[in-house]
Amino acid sequence: MGWIPDAIIEEMRGSHQLGLFMRVATDPALHIWFGVNDIPAGFDSIDPNGTVYLGGGKLIGIPTLEVLVNGTSDSVEFTISGIDADTAAKTLDSIPPVRGVAVHMGITTLDQYYQPMSAVLPIWEGIASHISEASLAVPSDQPVSLTLSLAVVSGEATRSRAARSLWSAPHQKAISPTDRFCDGTARLARGVQPAWPNF
Repeated sequence: MGWIPDAIIEEMRGSHQLGLFMRVATDPALHIWFGVNDIPAGFDSIDPNGTVYLGGGKLIGIPTLEVLVNGTSDSVEFTISGIDADTAAKTLDSIPPVRGVAVHMGITTLDQYYQPMSAVLPIWEGIASHISEASLAVPSDQPVSLTLSLAVVSGEATRSRAARSLWSAPHQKAISPTDRFCDGTARLARGVQPAWPNF
């Protein structure tokens, strides 16, 4: 299909360094990758001109990314921990509104100089829901650190729990004007068994 460049496929067949990138379409946009240094990169077909992606530190874990299946969308949280209280306060004061903005996750392989070998290939898209903060109790002689989380859903609703997507004819036509796939959903909701065409 040509979606993944041949050089990236060949690199993934052997021992390779994988770069994970996240783009949050706030104003201004947040560009972060799970690595140590800041590097220039751009999302294929989303951010072709690219920008500098900030190093988010060592990747400890990433939530399972799911797509919308059978009308149920999942909520995941991206978390940064170990932030001192002063830095966290400045960060929270400077965060632009996130509710409803697009969040893209992408991957590419890195060369021996830890630079992207291609444009970042988008593999998942979600909608930002909300930001939360948490802090564990520590003894008085130890510094307080905070954990900041960004909740993202993979469907149409921005709630902090699993959400159902409404499938209706107007909803579907807003996405694809010529698609008549959902024209009978109102009748299904009333319990009417539609006559399906024979092909």
